[in-house]
Amino acid sequence: MDVIRLSATSGPDGVLHLTVPVGTPGEFEVAVVVSPKPTVNGAKPKTPEELGWPPKFLESTFGSVQDEAFARYPQGEFEKREVLD
Repeated sequence: MDVIRLSATSGPDGVLHLTVPVGTPGEFEVAVVVSPKPTVNGAKPKTPEELGWPPKFLESTFGSVQDEAFARYPQGEFEKREVLD
């Protein structure tokens, strides 16, 4: 399996047409993952409210546990494993 990364722009109708060079003729299985290209030119990232969080939710959860008995207990040690060659 090869991963081929392409950048493409959709048309005004919102349809993206792809031409994927595979190098050899034949049948292929294709999986397409579509994600918006990160913005440049100083565009601001979305706020938590724009992402669906209630206003001030994240700010109100930081440090919200006031109980002094609340503690993270020791996690133990990882087991020693054989080194793989």
